[in-house]
Amino acid sequence: MNTPTPDPSRGEPLEPGLYIVATPIGNLGDVTKRAIDVLKRADLIACEDTRVTGKLLKAVGADTRMQRYDDHASDNVRARLVERSCTEAVALVSDAGTPLVSDPGYRLVREARQAGASITTLPGACAAIAALTLSGLPNDRFLFAGFLPVKDKARRDMLADLGSIAATIVFYETGPRLERSLRALAELWPGREVAVARELTKLHEECRTGDALTLAEHYAAHPAKGEIVLLVGPPVPTANTHDPDVLLRDALSTMSASKAAGMVAKATGLDRKALYARAVELTAR
Repeated sequence: MNTPTPDPSRGEPLEPGLYIVATPIGNLGDVTKRAIDVLKRADLIACEDTRVTGKLLKAVGADTRMQRYDDHASDNVRARLVERSCTEAVALVSDAGTPLVSDPGYRLVREARQAGASITTLPGACAAIAALTLSGLPNDRFLFAGFLPVKDKARRDMLADLGSIAATIVFYETGPRLERSLRALAELWPGREVAVARELTKLHEECRTGDALTLAEHYAAHPAKGEIVLLVGPPVPTANTHDPDVLLRDALSTMSASKAAGMVAKATGLDRKALYARAVELTAR
């Protein structure tokens, strides 16, 4: 394949390779200078929707050629992009946020690396991380679980698999399915704190927290629009006894003495300092 003649108006050409470029999730002010530079100087931009990416390129003053690359792209399309990334600068973007996070691209990255192409990532906006920081839920340990299944049984099965994980669980969700997902959470994960973050970085950004049933009733009366991140806090320790040692031992299997003491104190109303001292004793045995 012949390398195209560089366009002097675009500055020095980029080194060949695949550039993973995060783009804004709403507010265009969140695009980084480095992302703008790569989008302007790349030889080709692989994107989910040329109309969506075209608006971003117009906003930042870039006229780089685009090629559609989404979940439905053929193996041949991916192979050609891999080939080009060995001799040209190919930027990979999603419609919004960080590519590969519930977006197409991991196969392209993997095959480009296998072909010997240089891989560079340009970090930036990510709805899952933005929602996690906004929610106030525990963020020392979290699991991103992508989209919940559409069908009820598949959704229930997925929640059953994730229910015992001692971490905040982060999902992506759509407006039409939000209420049903919240009611499933209320049934299967009662007592856990939930947050719904939507329209992040945009004019009508909101983050509502509470129990799943209360939130379900709110969104039944006020249907949600826009892109949504649904977050569920970790399970509260339970046991057939009120013995704090039992609760502490269970919590200590997945967290530090300090965090275990805090969780058990919240669940039982017992003194946190005393629980912490006991947790230290239990870990020393």
